[in-house]
Amino acid sequence: MSAVASNPAAFAARLRGRERLLGYWIACDNPAGTERIAGVGYDYIGVDGQHGVMHVAGWQTAMLAVDARQVSAGVLRVPSVDPIAIGVALDSGARAVIVPMVNTAEEASVAARACRHHPHGTRSLGGPVRGELRLGSVPAEVDDAVACIVMIETAPALENLEAICATPGVDAVYVGPADLSVALGARWFGDPDAQQALEEALRRITAAAEAAGIACGIHCLDGATAARRLAEGFTFATVSSDITHLQQAATDHLAAARA
Repeated sequence: MSAVASNPAAFAARLRGRERLLGYWIACDNPAGTERIAGVGYDYIGVDGQHGVMHVAGWQTAMLAVDARQVSAGVLRVPSVDPIAIGVALDSGARAVIVPMVNTAEEASVAARACRHHPHGTRSLGGPVRGELRLGSVPAEVDDAVACIVMIETAPALENLEAICATPGVDAVYVGPADLSVALGARWFGDPDAQQALEEALRRITAAAEAAGIACGIHCLDGATAARRLAEGFTFATVSSDITHLQQAATDHLAAARA
């Protein structure tokens, strides 16, 4: 297995610089599988602490697995706008957190401040935890090395989009297209009757992020869609997930064997 050299240490700076970045999504609590995927060459590996089967105990193990390959940056989606969960994720070694269900600029500010130490935030300066071993113990340097990404996936978030993007300390917005599509009236993700409304919302989101000078990402079902979204103005995109590809591969091989 070959690995494309990336720079995990520079992930936050590259994200803030609106570089084009590609990631992969991990939903399974499988450190060995995560380690293998982390060596493929993606710029970041997103680990799902919200909807996946991985709970807090697995966050640090997942970050260890990502870092073992020294290729991709580990990013953790926390369950909610909870400063304690955000602190735990960063102390586990995450280079960035993705915060779901952010509806207002005030909630975005809570998330951003939870990623930074005094005087710019509310994050506790930890002791000899893993994050310190990787990023050091100088608060300002640690703050520079991590990123705050908030999700745009609800109708209120879309209403407050410009204010969320302008919130100090928010480094990026990230679209959950399934939830956003349903929020816009779709009966299910991919409902063709609601596709136009979703595309219009996505154009507005990329424009607002660009105007605010922050990064803008989206979750995609496959690599081809990720390429299209990057061409449309998104600056980073996440490809599918391990559990989805596991089922797809097993299904394809079964069909081939039976044929």
